[in-house]
Amino acid sequence: MTDYEPLTSTVRPLTQSIITVRIIKSFPYRNVKNYILKDYDISSKKPRDLLDDIVNKIKTEGGLRPYRTVNYDSLKIYTHAHGSKTMNLVINFEHDEDWFLDLNSENSLHQLGVGM
Repeated sequence: MTDYEPLTSTVRPLTQSIITVRIIKSFPYRNVKNYILKDYDISSKKPRDLLDDIVNKIKTEGGLRPYRTVNYDSLKIYTHAHGSKTMNLVINFEHDEDWFLDLNSENSLHQLGVGM
């Protein structure tokens, strides 16, 4: 028997990832809704695909109705699995250079650091 216990983020295949997306409506009022995407393929999806999927969910699901009035135009990684988190409850103000996802990128979400 080994002492090594594999992490959940390394056992699941990239085609069945679980991603939590923070949908931010207002920074001053801290209107944030966490939305969980299950079985999301981060090996082939690009940042634009993720944003389009989230906007589509916002438009179709009743629980996200208050978030329909906002124009969503960017994606940023909040934290990496098993890493330290920020003290800010809305957005991570650190890593501005490298954790913003370029919506025009041709790289997959996994190549850009999502799910790591």
